[in-house]
Amino acid sequence: MDPADLADVLSAVRDFVRKEVVPIEEQIDAEDAIPEHVISTCKEMGLYGFAIPEEYGGLGMTLTEEAQLAFELGWTTPALRSLFGTNNGIAGQVLLVGGTEEQRRSWLPRLASGEVTASFGLTEADAGSDPAGLATTARRDGSDWVLNGSKRYITNAPVADVIMVFARSNPDAVGNRGISTFLVPTDTPGLSIGPKDHKMGQFGAWTADVHLDDVRVPAEALVGGADGVDRGFQTAARCLAHGRAHIAALCVGMAARLVHESVEFARSREQGGRPIASFQLVQGLIADSVTDHMAGRALVLDVARAYDEGTDKVRGPSVAKYFASEMVGRVADRAVQVHGGAGYIRGVAVERFYRDARLFRIYEGTSQIQQVIIARQTLGDAARG
Repeated sequence: MDPADLADVLSAVRDFVRKEVVPIEEQIDAEDAIPEHVISTCKEMGLYGFAIPEEYGGLGMTLTEEAQLAFELGWTTPALRSLFGTNNGIAGQVLLVGGTEEQRRSWLPRLASGEVTASFGLTEADAGSDPAGLATTARRDGSDWVLNGSKRYITNAPVADVIMVFARSNPDAVGNRGISTFLVPTDTPGLSIGPKDHKMGQFGAWTADVHLDDVRVPAEALVGGADGVDRGFQTAARCLAHGRAHIAALCVGMAARLVHESVEFARSREQGGRPIASFQLVQGLIADSVTDHMAGRALVLDVARAYDEGTDKVRGPSVAKYFASEMVGRVADRAVQVHGGAGYIRGVAVERFYRDARLFRIYEGTSQIQQVIIARQTLGDAARG
């Protein structure tokens, strides 16, 4: 993207987030919903397709550019980014990474415009971080495939038009082998969506179970066509690496907002006749958070550049996601501490962000999974014993 165009996009998103979304954050949290006018504006701004190439109707951002956009989106409730996160991220990337050209041209323009919302159907009750326990099956029946199983915690499932379903296509394969990915429209007979999950935080971002009961899809629903058989895990791994870097950038954006809230409160809150900003122990909390934020920002940008250059598409994203998700948790905790009792009260931004931030250490690979990936990528075969 031309630097001037990127600057315009970032400026427009910054204004939108701070003027239109921040004032209704508590409404979104209380109602567990994003207002329709906000959704429409996101579509008009091209946010449903920022990571989708221009040839398919998107903005075609590199990961470095995308990270800068995520910094802006992280300033407000993560429910905003979740609206279009799956279209650009783990769901849309399935098509970019593993889809046929026909599948890309059929689906990506509709994802980029927001006409279609896609979900990523990998996680199950007994298959989260480790896909070896994947129980959803895909059985050939003539030229069709028949899918059976259930998925859990699927982001945007209640509003999804299509779900990228990962299913075991080779029952004799072990571990993460023998898994394929299928494009399954949500109006396909036999597919049903469970009730919305009632979560700790990130209200306005909906997740739900997805059930597949003899769901029949044609051969062309197999992502990658004939070449995509049993290659689902490889596709998922590549999609998740991209998503981890994006989530890391989102965490950095949230940390920036938390630092801002802490600084403003410390300047205005008085104790003993003077602002608490004059107390050295409060200064220490804020100094630690500023340091965490700046370290996370520099790391994410460095990782994104390496990803774009093709020099590191595995370890770097895991390092960024691990550090930034843990980092924003520390910053959120300090922000509540700076606010004292006020930080524990609903309606105060840092209380909400404290709840919202906890999920980042879990989804798209827990912190412990990132540790394993980082160690194995660093130590090689020696890490496996």
